[in-house]
Amino acid sequence: MTYNAGKPPEKITSFKQLRVWQKARGLAVYIYEVTKDFPSDERFGLTSQIRRSATSVAANVAEGFSRGGQKDKIRFYHIALGSLTETLSHAFISNDLHFIKDRELGIIEVEITDLHKMLNSLIKNAPERKA
Repeated sequence: MTYNAGKPPEKITSFKQLRVWQKARGLAVYIYEVTKDFPSDERFGLTSQIRRSATSVAANVAEGFSRGGQKDKIRFYHIALGSLTETLSHAFISNDLHFIKDRELGIIEVEITDLHKMLNSLIKNAPERKA
């Protein structure tokens, strides 16, 4: 969203404009990058689980944005929060197993902390969609 002096902010018309969605998308891409070298026997285990939970954050923000009712929006944003927490849990376990380096875990923690705050703000301020 762009703010110009003397002009009202642009109206957000797409989930793609939401900073929280953009950041969640970035987290999912990062998770894919750090998991590409996980052991092959984890392909259907931890690799799949952390990737699915990370992509679920962005997907649920997008779906929540499209919902008209405030309760429905908030429900999807809460699901995104749950997926975010799940991603962090998988990241800790991956670090314990030495699949993710400490530095990578630190980046993931910072991103998830920021996303958590952004999602809580989105939940608190979820508007009713006008038809």
